[in-house]
Amino acid sequence: MIHRTFRVAVFSVLAIAAVGCHRETLVYRQAPPPPPTSSPAPVVRANTRTGTDNPRVAAAPAASAAPGRSAVAETPTERELGKPVETEVGMASWYGPQYNLHNAADGSVYDQNAMTAAHLTLPLGTMVRVTNLATGQSAVVRITDRGPFVKGRILDLSLGAAKAIGLYRMGVGKVRVEAFAPPQHAGVDPAGRWCVQIGAFATEAEAQKLQRDLLRRYVTAKVIQFAGPTGHWVRITPAQPDRVHTTAIASNIHPSDPQAEPYLTRTN
Repeated sequence: MIHRTFRVAVFSVLAIAAVGCHRETLVYRQAPPPPPTSSPAPVVRANTRTGTDNPRVAAAPAASAAPGRSAVAETPTERELGKPVETEVGMASWYGPQYNLHNAADGSVYDQNAMTAAHLTLPLGTMVRVTNLATGQSAVVRITDRGPFVKGRILDLSLGAAKAIGLYRMGVGKVRVEAFAPPQHAGVDPAGRWCVQIGAFATEAEAQKLQRDLLRRYVTAKVIQFAGPTGHWVRITPAQPDRVHTTAIASNIHPSDPQAEPYLTRTN
């Protein structure tokens, strides 16, 4: 009886084992990742540094800007550029994230990592060699924007250009700017089109007061008032927007706010 019971028990164990050997194995398959998609075109926003509503002066109406157009073409070498035709020494700063992917004054899309800069008077598209006089580092950049509208500064570098010459951490530093011959654009007056920009005022009322005064004094000029990231601004464009007329206007403007400086700037 004992032997029979033992045989039954052994048979039961073997049967269970046999069933277990034929149980379906569960396999967890990870779905393959979706195919990569092309990156969307950058969103072009209005630049608070350009146009008629901010302290940057646009070279053309916003409608003429090409959305998604790259900020600059490939930077030519210094050998291709030849010898500088103009040299200037002064303080430079840089601007970056808050203006990235916004329209620059030349209608391109500002790329903070590209080798570009803003200057008040050099023709848009001009190539310049910028040298950090504290470190000796230099780089060639293209003028695509207008500014800086800060007293005592002559150049506003892109973030990438500031890093290239060791100015990024310094923030502001003394540089030498060597401009090469500007590009020749069909239909563009080589003498340039100019305007005067005054600001920034702490309040809109102060800017409006100056606007009304200038409208009475210069009845044929275009005078606008607008808000910018650093305050309120006034811009006057004379009927004859050459440098002689705008210089005369700038020298005769004396705003009540001593911090509101008149800036002579070129629009092309």
